[in-house]
Amino acid sequence: MTEIRPFSCFDLFKFNKVNLDPLTETYGLPFYLHYQAKWPEYYFTALAPNGDIQGYIMGKSEGKDSMKQWHGHVTALTVQPTYRRLGLARKLMNLLEEVSEKKNTWFVDLFVRQTNTAAHELYKNLGYTTYRRVLNYYGASSKDGLEEDAYDMRKSMSKDVNKETTEPLKRPVRPDEIEWH
Repeated sequence: MTEIRPFSCFDLFKFNKVNLDPLTETYGLPFYLHYQAKWPEYYFTALAPNGDIQGYIMGKSEGKDSMKQWHGHVTALTVQPTYRRLGLARKLMNLLEEVSEKKNTWFVDLFVRQTNTAAHELYKNLGYTTYRRVLNYYGASSKDGLEEDAYDMRKSMSKDVNKETTEPLKRPVRPDEIEWH
């Protein structure tokens, strides 16, 4: 049976099988540790009974409440290929959304590669909508050397009763048009 628990810095030594997936964004150790130190409530690991890391989620809260931009953000969600289709991604997303609700955020957002149709469908099934397309968001890391667009997907939290913060934009945006917090 899967155990979902807060991420530990020792997990960094055991999550290679998860991070070797080509659709998983990987970062340097300081990045992971920064998230664990600053937003530990948004960082969870799914463990198999044999101790394998099945997947993890890391996120944060950011933005200004006065501008209806206070939100939870999914920085990374990944499940090791051998543990997919078990509902782990859904469970991890639910935990992140629960934290975002407790923090009284307006919405949760995430970025997903335009070509990652499985993830796009998962998020749609979880109630996320495509807020906007971000042109050339992902650098030329694919084997063909081309940049790739991202979907910025959002899901309103209970604070956003009228779903104002998830109303889709009419046109795509460039990365330099995104307001980073």
